[in-house]
Amino acid sequence: FDPPPPRRKNGAVGRKVVVSTNIAETSLTIDGVVFVIDPGFAKQKVYNPRIRVESLLVTAISKASAQQRAGRAGRTRPGKCFRLYTERAYRQEMQDNTYPEILRSNLGTVVLQLKKLGIDDLVHFDFMDPPAPETLMRALELLNYLAALDDDGNLTDLGSMMAEFPLDPQLAKMVIASCDYNCSNEVLSITAMLSVPQCFVRPADAKKAADEAKMRFAHIDGDHLTLLNVYHAFKQNQEDPQWCYDNFINLRSLKSADNVRVQLSRIMDRFSLRRSSTEFTSRDYYLNIRKALVSGFFMQVAHLERTGHYLTVKDNQVVQLHPSTVLDHKPEWVLYNEFVLTTKNYIRTVTEVKPDWLIRIAPQYYDMTNFPECEAKRILERCAHRIAQRQQKKQQQQQQEEENKSEEAQH
Repeated sequence: FDPPPPRRKNGAVGRKVVVSTNIAETSLTIDGVVFVIDPGFAKQKVYNPRIRVESLLVTAISKASAQQRAGRAGRTRPGKCFRLYTERAYRQEMQDNTYPEILRSNLGTVVLQLKKLGIDDLVHFDFMDPPAPETLMRALELLNYLAALDDDGNLTDLGSMMAEFPLDPQLAKMVIASCDYNCSNEVLSITAMLSVPQCFVRPADAKKAADEAKMRFAHIDGDHLTLLNVYHAFKQNQEDPQWCYDNFINLRSLKSADNVRVQLSRIMDRFSLRRSSTEFTSRDYYLNIRKALVSGFFMQVAHLERTGHYLTVKDNQVVQLHPSTVLDHKPEWVLYNEFVLTTKNYIRTVTEVKPDWLIRIAPQYYDMTNFPECEAKRILERCAHRIAQRQQKKQQQQQQEEENKSEEAQH
């Protein structure tokens, strides 16, 4: 950090204000901090395994966090901490320690890493803070549906490969599966963009201009392909900071995405995963990318009901498209990157998908025998029936061709 500005002639002493998240609670020291203002709140990640929702909630901090915050002042010189809550609230309402993150997080990545380390008996594993059995079961279920674990809970070859990527399991599966859809270059870019902070800047005094700039990158099929458009435009403009400023794009986020992409590319090369692209002029260019998205996020799909609201598939949670989406219509089926719990249930970063892709790409998850009764189930059943009929017809044609060939050979 730069030192505070010097005293101006006939002016006040130079001051420096540092605004920080609770990362400042960690053991970092900023020279010369004299005053700390502690509002007594923090945003915490909370996971609900029943409906598979991870949300950021504003919660009161613990006494331990309050002490850490106060400790930022007075490290290099005497200081003071101003707490924006009462002493009574501190003594009677705050917990002694922060709730451990492992007890409020999605454990998909944790379980995958433990399996990679050869720890198979997770039930009796000596966790410092054992997570809830339901959270553990949800993580195992997720990895099994993604084919990272077999039905006996053992790590598959695909799972071993997924564990090498510093990504959530769904993203890792999507990157690996993209090779089968001939779009790994594009999926790498999308994954990198999803792994960094929001790239669109929306200043309070220029909201309209920022929204117009964003719509210049908008893709009709949704937000994932919009992020791809942003990344491509950034590279085509030689990573120009002025271009980012003019288009309300966060330069730091794009630079980070570029670094993430390079890192993921190296991991792909290590496993000899082919980096390829469908010809841009092909009608399959965007279709293949969307199918690759489904291969990783088939569990995060919502269906538009006749009532006009969306219902998440299987979990049956009523949700709405987040206001930040570029979609100007309501597709019948959407895949979403995250479920955001704020004033309403929102799904953010969404892309339109087709129901037959869900059945073809993830038949193990879209097994209608254990599917809850809903409008989506009836549509998926009709799709599955049509797919089965087409496959049967194709088999009959192949059989007929083989019979014709054998008759010709006999003659």
